[in-house]
Amino acid sequence: MPDPVVIYGKDSCGYTRAAREEYGARGIPISYHDVTRDPAAMARFLELSGGERRVPLIVDRGRVIVGWGGA
Repeated sequence: MPDPVVIYGKDSCGYTRAAREEYGARGIPISYHDVTRDPAAMARFLELSGGERRVPLIVDRGRVIVGWGGA
């Protein structure tokens, strides 16, 4: 089984929700981290984003994607 796609986001963000739903609908396992509730996830998110605070941030097979525009 492939490594899960890692999504950093916020529960209140519609784009985060859409990204999670899209990956799930395609049967791709995800690991989700709400950066507003998990300080360690926030630190990792900021490291990956270079300090940018736009969610979701998606790590897919080593590629970092900031924002969600659909599949």
